[in-house]
Amino acid sequence: MNGAPRPLSIGLLGTLSLHLNRRPVTISAPKQRQVLALLALNAGRVVTVPTLVEELWGDSPPRSYATTLQTYVLQLRKALAAADSDQHGARTVLSTCHYGYLFEGDACQTDVEAFDRGVRAGRAAAEAGDHRLAAQELSQALQLWHGPALVDVRKGPVLEIEVASLEECRLGALERRIEADLALGRHADLLGELTMATARNPMNENLCAFLMTALYRAGHVGRSLQAFHRLRSVLNNELGVEPCSRLQRLQAAILSRDPALESGFAGWALPRDREQIAAGTLGHRR
Repeated sequence: MNGAPRPLSIGLLGTLSLHLNRRPVTISAPKQRQVLALLALNAGRVVTVPTLVEELWGDSPPRSYATTLQTYVLQLRKALAAADSDQHGARTVLSTCHYGYLFEGDACQTDVEAFDRGVRAGRAAAEAGDHRLAAQELSQALQLWHGPALVDVRKGPVLEIEVASLEECRLGALERRIEADLALGRHADLLGELTMATARNPMNENLCAFLMTALYRAGHVGRSLQAFHRLRSVLNNELGVEPCSRLQRLQAAILSRDPALESGFAGWALPRDREQIAAGTLGHRR
């Protein structure tokens, strides 16, 4: 993190955690935790009252929603104050605007922010052709995850979208890190990870392409083609579609033992939209 340390530290990539000046802050009520998570995901930006109401109650808020929401924020402030030895930090991290609330950006740091920064650095390194640095930066970013995002937080409609977006960015970062590792000739080391990743994401064509390539380079031509046919079967059964043209070109290259398979990805590289996701380009968080 650049600049002076920020007093409020929030973990979102796994279980929800909150520390003020390195002291743990306990927030146990489910709806308070929703408020905390939504404010943290938007640190430095105002979260409006209507957005908070939608997250907490959907289309059926209680008549007293305004007072109830104010109570949740007050209780959050009290929890921060209880962990604040000098009684100054708590008053400066959570602000009220006439239309919402926010964690002050210069007082709050989150692991999501660190993840996005690491992914951007990894992407820049990859685009500069430094695959070793790209793999290193992306590995460090992915190590910030300790389970599904906000795994222990009840999620309303707003947090559901936020978490889905985070998980897409996580998957994109994993794909780009695997691509960098393949460029470094680490195909044998990737086989176990890719086997698990494709099993968890059976319709993911990028992961299938990486597995096919790694298997081919490791001398497992038959298993490489089996991976393609598994994907094809799933796509046919679930969606009634064929694998994309990139995967079909990769299959043809394997069948013809194309020398280009030994390095790079040529016509079966990651599409540009996935590169943007892998870079952590989240419109609602930027």
